[in-house]
Amino acid sequence: MTQTPARQRDAVRTRAEVLAVATEAFADDGYSGARIDEIARRTRTTKRMIYYYFGGKEKLYLAVLENAYRGIRKAEQSLHVDEMQPIDALRQLAELTYEHHLRNSAFIRLVSIENIHRGKFIRKLETLGDLGQPAVTILDGIIAEGKKQGAFREEVNALDLHLLISSYCVFQVANRYTFGHLFDPDFTTEARQAHMRRFIGDVVVAWATQPQS
Repeated sequence: MTQTPARQRDAVRTRAEVLAVATEAFADDGYSGARIDEIARRTRTTKRMIYYYFGGKEKLYLAVLENAYRGIRKAEQSLHVDEMQPIDALRQLAELTYEHHLRNSAFIRLVSIENIHRGKFIRKLETLGDLGQPAVTILDGIIAEGKKQGAFREEVNALDLHLLISSYCVFQVANRYTFGHLFDPDFTTEARQAHMRRFIGDVVVAWATQPQS
């Protein structure tokens, strides 16, 4: 039987709500600690319906991981870097990554948990290889134009830049509590966040443009 448009909208809405709640549950409690019963309770649905939409706990976790990675890729693609000068595009991409990770700490916790599991689950996501490619492709385009204009060094490559941006932006979320306890910066103030946003932009632009001795 074909679903009515109203029922299709309800299904889409329910699936999105389950994904949102499951994202927080897995980010907070890890794969082993998260409970489908609790996710069902918080979404006002049933365990049976969650299994109907996602097929089980592991498949729900994989859907959460995929959705989380799609979030940062969608944000990157929203920049339209081909309409910018390469130095501006690189800076804005770095600052956008910082902002995304700051506002989506569940994504960072999920990545940290998946690394604790040594990538056990992420390897099962066939689509994730394709999801990682846009990040490198965007940087490749920026770098190519920057080299063409003589703005970037010839040694600059997309993988190094992606690693540089990601490591900084992940660290400031994943390690904020230990780093904050040891060195006492308050990562929550607007002034601190504005400084850190500018800093990653300055660093990647300086590395890409200045000659290395």
